Amino acid sequence: MSAPTLTTARLTMNPPTRADFEDSRAMWADPLVIRHVGGRPFTEEESWTRLMRARGLWEVLGYGYWAVRETSTGRYVGEVGFGDLRRDLEPSLYGLPEMGWVLAAWAHGHGFGTEAVRAGLAWIDEALTPPVVPCIIDVENTPSIALATKVGFTLKTHATYKGAPIVVMERRV
Repeated sequence: MSAPTLTTARLTMNPPTRADFEDSRAMWADPLVIRHVGGRPFTEEESWTRLMRARGLWEVLGYGYWAVRETSTGRYVGEVGFGDLRRDLEPSLYGLPEMGWVLAAWAHGHGFGTEAVRAGLAWIDEALTPPVVPCIIDVENTPSIALATKVGFTLKTHATYKGAPIVVMERRV
């Protein structure tokens, strides 16, 4: 499946390209952004690998991540999408389209996350109709937990991933 472009009232969501790399790299190096995602800035190599994985998911699984930009300005908002990331995690999420999102610091608090996540969920509901979509969130990331709850995710369990306490949430169709 080729990756679709999604549009909302304020956002354009495209499959990531090489042209998105510098914006993505800057976002993943921002201490404010990564404080709940590993806690340390990503290296250029790690950011490049993330971009390649985000693009490759579409080819392998038929779903993946979008690079999100504000339509009116072209400004990079962040990344939203799905992946079967084969995490070493209990409960297992293998085979499920795990949803994830990350926003550039400037984009926090403007409703962009909710808008992009809703667009992604609407797409996957129509394209793949999965019975469940999970997500994992650092327990201290209260804005992200609030966003997940707002769009229909509910708490499944608490767990630990790479030594950090997380919540595993799910959205059933």
